Amino acid sequence: MAEDDAAPGRSAIYDTGMATRRKVLGDAHVDRASANVTAFDETFQTMITEAAWGRTWASDRLTLRERSMVTLALLAGLGQWEEFKLHLRATRNTGASAEDIAEVMMHVAIYAGVPAGNHAIKLAKATLAEDPS
Repeated sequence: MAEDDAAPGRSAIYDTGMATRRKVLGDAHVDRASANVTAFDETFQTMITEAAWGRTWASDRLTLRERSMVTLALLAGLGQWEEFKLHLRATRNTGASAEDIAEVMMHVAIYAGVPAGNHAIKLAKATLAEDPS
């Protein structure tokens, strides 16, 4: 999409970011998150939408499945558990399987520590067992 084809007041990168974000996280999540944006965090939310979703996640260098697996490993290694669970739920949309996630958590345990890998496995089991509706 060309810059001048973007929604009024938004860049083409922003529009790409919103489309990618919806594809990965789902419409319901993005609608809830968007409804909570205020003047205080609007600039931050725009930056995240453009940088993370419009550029990094929208790049064609990795598949969504691969990107999802990398993201899970990083979030688990950093102990960012709320975002970790969000991205676990998103694997329903990215194509990362339970087997992929289990393998990634083995890497987390080796490279970020057994406690991080162990906690990630515990959260993954519970989160993946949730009803997606």
